[in-house]
Amino acid sequence: MTIPLLPRRWRLATLVLHIVAAGAWIGIDVIVAVLVLTGWFSGDDALRSLAYRALANFVVWPMLSAGLLSLVTGLVLGLGTKWGLIRYWWVAVKLTLNLVLCTLILLALQPGMDEVDRYGQDLVGGAPVPDAVSTLFFPPAVSLTTLTLATVLAVFKPWGRIGSRWLGRI
Repeated sequence: MTIPLLPRRWRLATLVLHIVAAGAWIGIDVIVAVLVLTGWFSGDDALRSLAYRALANFVVWPMLSAGLLSLVTGLVLGLGTKWGLIRYWWVAVKLTLNLVLCTLILLALQPGMDEVDRYGQDLVGGAPVPDAVSTLFFPPAVSLTTLTLATVLAVFKPWGRIGSRWLGRI
């Protein structure tokens, strides 16, 4: 059974939504990086406290929403265009990267946000820095690097088709 290709208008609308979702995800990651750096390097404890509380309360769900929207629109584009989901290496790699990042948001970033929020509230009182705060550099660094790689893959479309030898293993 073959799935019919998306009509041109639907394909373009989905592609625009995919690009906007990915751009929003990158923008949220930049905001995370700015908040982390503000929390680490600002000399003003009230500003540092605000940065940590903002991270804890306003970052995870918008980031995950942008990631999931990017995933859904990518799936629609993969299923409804000539590129397919596992027909070309660059598409399969982008799909894998998206799934890994969304999983990391839920399993690595989100669980530490309560601790980050508490630290933000207690910062002015001289609370010790918890592990969840000392490792906050990694989420935006890993995510921005990965999303940049996904963008490069989307532009250059390297590696060609996945051969039938590989598809037989899936």
